[in-house]
Amino acid sequence: MSALLEVDQLSKTFVTRAGLFHKKVHQAVKPVSFRLEVGQTLGLIGQNGSGKSTLARMLAGVIEPTEGEIKVNGERLEHKDYSTRCKLIRMIFQDPNTSLNPRLQIGHLLEGPLKRNTEMTPEARMSRVKDVLLKVGLLPEHAYFYPQMLAAGQKQRICLARALILQPSVIVADEALNGLDMAMRSQIINLFLELQEEMGVSFIYVSQHLGVVKHITDQVMVMHDGKVVEAGNTQEILTCPNNIITQRMVESHFNKATCFK
Repeated sequence: MSALLEVDQLSKTFVTRAGLFHKKVHQAVKPVSFRLEVGQTLGLIGQNGSGKSTLARMLAGVIEPTEGEIKVNGERLEHKDYSTRCKLIRMIFQDPNTSLNPRLQIGHLLEGPLKRNTEMTPEARMSRVKDVLLKVGLLPEHAYFYPQMLAAGQKQRICLARALILQPSVIVADEALNGLDMAMRSQIINLFLELQEEMGVSFIYVSQHLGVVKHITDQVMVMHDGKVVEAGNTQEILTCPNNIITQRMVESHFNKATCFK
């Protein structure tokens, strides 16, 4: 039986010019395969430059893979098939200030994907917008606000609302809580967990914050230099890591020695 999301030998190589006759080849993500079930959360961890954000962007369709394939519910996703992809996999970016157009009201920002990808009437679209605002802990009246009128935590809720608006199966969150203080971060994490329970949505959570990853993910993949060096059950890996890269990350973050298998 197929999983919700199946990734098979996905890789990304960037080729850049280094002078007139030379090309520089960088394999940002070496072939990676994994499965994600309905209602599960997968954590992607690793240092800067490990390839985790490139992998996340390939999954969301922002970057075209060099090799490999992505399947949702057994159906292969083509890179340029945006109408299918955006209904299945949505992304929350790190900085809401750069991903929310300050000239558009929140209602128009959220309505955009519905206009482009559904046959819903204007009344049905606005009803969905207000429902989603309530789901993420905001008010229907926030549809008439502009992004700059909102606090940082509220902006991140809007980004989550935009990800949810097409009722996708998978949400990819790339360092989505970095700019928030601890209290606001906890609120958004609890909101993730509530929405997951209510809607059955699966999350792929990209972060260097191992405490959050340990709290909200079921499975974890550790990346280093474009390669997955360790993967499995989150609690097991973050308690007793096998790989030296994971051991160093865990010891650095939790400030205590790890056990060795």
